[in-house]
Amino acid sequence: MTMLPVHRVFISYHHANDQEYKARLLSLNTRHSVFIDKSVDTGNIDPDLPNQSIRLKIRDSYLKDSSVTILLVGTETARRKHIDWEIYSSMIDGQVNKKSGIVVVQLPSTNPQHFTAAHGDVEKQQVYPEVSNWCSIDSRSEYDRRYPYLPARIIDQLIAKEAKVSVTQWTRLGNNLENLALLIACAYRDRDSCRYDLSRPMKKRDS
Repeated sequence: MTMLPVHRVFISYHHANDQEYKARLLSLNTRHSVFIDKSVDTGNIDPDLPNQSIRLKIRDSYLKDSSVTILLVGTETARRKHIDWEIYSSMIDGQVNKKSGIVVVQLPSTNPQHFTAAHGDVEKQQVYPEVSNWCSIDSRSEYDRRYPYLPARIIDQLIAKEAKVSVTQWTRLGNNLENLALLIACAYRDRDSCRYDLSRPMKKRDS
């Protein structure tokens, strides 16, 4: 396995449904050490706080030691307000900590059929070596069709293009996480140049 720098990662996921996959990811990482887990629970934030206060609290208090956010996407992920807050907060520059790169991993429960490579040929060749023809998508309706379980805020970034958010499948990570290590490295490298779409209001309740 090619050695890549190890980065600090925050894992965002639906605790009730998808804890198994976070545990499996951490177990694999214990053996292969491709990231440093900096995840903490953000579930005790008052939803009635002003949006700016929520964003800065998560960015500077909970995500403070991380530079890449991994979003694990299950069937209920898009409905959870705390996940939306974590994604949004990963995309902003806080008073102390700057924005993070983002890697999206679709879990088997979503039966994922598609993926998006945002970081160029090195990602395409390593993670998807069997794919020879790539296409560009500009239609939100097509993204919604391909990714019915992705949070709307992630779809916003896929349309934005310059946000550089990759979407992969759990089965692509492999037993040694080499592909995930590459995706984390690419997200970290490109995070400063990301131009995230922050126009969507934050969720105030689970849907």
